[in-house]
Amino acid sequence: MAVQISNRAEAPIKNVAVIFGVTGLVGRELVRKLLSKYRWKVYGVARRHEMNPIQNPNYHFISCDLLNHLEALQKLSLIQDVTHMFWVTWASQFPLDSQECCEQNKAMMSNALNAILPKAKSLKHVSLQTGTKHYVSLQGLFDVNDVCHYDEEWPRVSSGYNFYYVLEDLLKERLGGKIAWSVQRPGLIMGCSQTTLFNFMGSLCVYGTICKHLNLPFLFGGTRECWEEMCIDGSDAGLVAEQHIWAATDDKIYSSDGQAFNAINGLSFTWKEIWPVIGLKFGVDVPDNMFSQDFMYLTAMADKGGLWKDIVEKKGLVQTEMEDLANWGFLDVLFRCPVKMLGSREKANQLGFMTR
Repeated sequence: MAVQISNRAEAPIKNVAVIFGVTGLVGRELVRKLLSKYRWKVYGVARRHEMNPIQNPNYHFISCDLLNHLEALQKLSLIQDVTHMFWVTWASQFPLDSQECCEQNKAMMSNALNAILPKAKSLKHVSLQTGTKHYVSLQGLFDVNDVCHYDEEWPRVSSGYNFYYVLEDLLKERLGGKIAWSVQRPGLIMGCSQTTLFNFMGSLCVYGTICKHLNLPFLFGGTRECWEEMCIDGSDAGLVAEQHIWAATDDKIYSSDGQAFNAINGLSFTWKEIWPVIGLKFGVDVPDNMFSQDFMYLTAMADKGGLWKDIVEKKGLVQTEMEDLANWGFLDVLFRCPVKMLGSREKANQLGFMTR
């Protein structure tokens, strides 16, 4: 039986992405989707090297400290074929609502743009990721009964500092109405990463594993408002990545003035509703009274680093420190957050993005 061999070559790659923050929750999902589903060429940029390097001829990793102007210029100016830029990184050295945080994040993006813009003549779109904290300030007096489902046109908070505003303004200034750009604003991002500071799923998984190992009750430590009321939206990392790609490639929604979209999964939830389900998934003891206002994760887990090493060795897991996966202080803050960050996704839905 004769086998016919096609001489038709594969179509050339038209789209080339550079992803800043490629090792994070959404960065990893962007790489995976752009390489496998959309067949792009991808440059991935991060300060630390990848723990599990991606093996693909169309993927190129660049280790770069974006706060170092000369290093950024040297390494990034070599990238000249980029058509799309995704900014899913941030500098976390200073508190979120601080002037220092604004200055540091502006410096990072400025250094990247200084290197990329003069050389990337085919750049069509820049996609920035911030979050639904765009709509609130963590400083000042709060009314926990004041619940809003924020849309993208909600005015900026006038008090305090927010580096999200600084990055949006910088893009508007530097792109000068010549290159389209968009902003994706997720809620609590849920995904898998070993290099993410606010790693919610990693923290829960480590906590659940330790509870199971020691036969401890799977407690929720926080305020009663956070336990019983809708306080924050969930954003699957894969959905956020898909929305980045949609906004960056749909010509109908392109805007040189910047388009903002909430990037959330849909209807909100309460921790009281889903905490038992999470516990059962981990196979831990879920007591009738799971809520404890006095339970603090940072205190309870402070001495569990050695235990985690024993679990890793016993189970044959990848060697990691507990702090590489879990941020106990973040859980304590999240479950005691005095403001509610709830958004509407109607804008993205109405413009054609229907992934949930």
